[in-house]
Amino acid sequence: MIQFEEALSIVNKVANTISTEKSNIRNSLRRVLSKNIYSDIDMPPFDKSAMDGYACKKSDLNNPLKIIEVIPAGKIPEKTVEKNQCSKIMTGAPVPKGADTVIMIEHTKQISEDTIQFIKENSKHNICRKGEDVKKGDVVLKKGTIICPEHIAVLASVGVVDVPVYKKPKLSVISTGNELVEPNIKPNNSQIRNSNAFQLIAQAEKTGIEAEYAGIAEDTKRDTENKIKNSLKNADIVVISGAVSVGDYDFVPAVIKKLGFTIHFHGIKIKPGKRTIFASKSDKYIIGVPGNPVSSFVQFEMLIKPLIYKICGANYKHKYIKLPLYADFKRKNTERKAFEPVIITEEGNVKKIEYHGSAHINSLSYADGLMIINEGVSELKKGELVNVRPI
Repeated sequence: MIQFEEALSIVNKVANTISTEKSNIRNSLRRVLSKNIYSDIDMPPFDKSAMDGYACKKSDLNNPLKIIEVIPAGKIPEKTVEKNQCSKIMTGAPVPKGADTVIMIEHTKQISEDTIQFIKENSKHNICRKGEDVKKGDVVLKKGTIICPEHIAVLASVGVVDVPVYKKPKLSVISTGNELVEPNIKPNNSQIRNSNAFQLIAQAEKTGIEAEYAGIAEDTKRDTENKIKNSLKNADIVVISGAVSVGDYDFVPAVIKKLGFTIHFHGIKIKPGKRTIFASKSDKYIIGVPGNPVSSFVQFEMLIKPLIYKICGANYKHKYIKLPLYADFKRKNTERKAFEPVIITEEGNVKKIEYHGSAHINSLSYADGLMIINEGVSELKKGELVNVRPI
């Protein structure tokens, strides 16, 4: 059994980046950039007014100013501002030659139909200078960026409508266990509904990749093998929920070996998710997670998500925030690093949710994150800073 940090390092080392393609900007959300993006223009592309007002010479602010033209956004100025002159200008419009400042409309008074007077003691220049945000040739987005809405605005601003991205890997989810029935079936006294598969699919789709459901594998080697083989035909990553431990019906490790996969680890000093298994063969990957829903959720967040993003070429790292503990915390078993669901209060404290263990599916419903309790730690005091992984 290995430490979590070692398991994560193995996943990142083993995973190979997928090939690339072009994606239309309208379909590029959550995709990963395969190249740096450079600006083809200065931004702003010209000196522009930061507000509605009057463009003039700062040296003339104590004098009446004659309005010589009106410059709306999108119009090139036709006249040069001379002494004691100004041009009425709108936000975003090019600043005319001769002007070195823009005064706000609210800071002026109308003297006559074509003359205004500045009525404040001083004024900022209120001009956005050409290239002050971005210069032509600057890198505006880096390779490996996971594209979010704010990045799409940047792509549009530099004219990149066919976006260079990594292809999306395909993921398949298999559930195991004779006790499982599909959600539309009411279980009898010995059955439970299959919730893990749909949770895992949703987690995968949240990363922006395609996920398919391969069904429930019976507790036999033959059916487990068939389900995995069929999934591997189209999927790059196969996620198996259950049958990864050491029980009489936990066939996944043996089947993975039979199919020629190299098992990189089987067992992590982590709670929940102790029996997680990771294997690879060429550019195919199998991760088996314990069948309890909290275990499968946590292991997706902590190991499968990094695997997906590594294959996608993303610059992805787990983000943790340090927050004070709402109340004292104690635990008996300290042999493994633990990830427990918590909420973040309005005051910014970390409050433990009622949590009965890895089968307690409802514990995640209102969780804001996972609190990390290191191996060997049995007690944490109120107000102590703890690491929280947002979810």
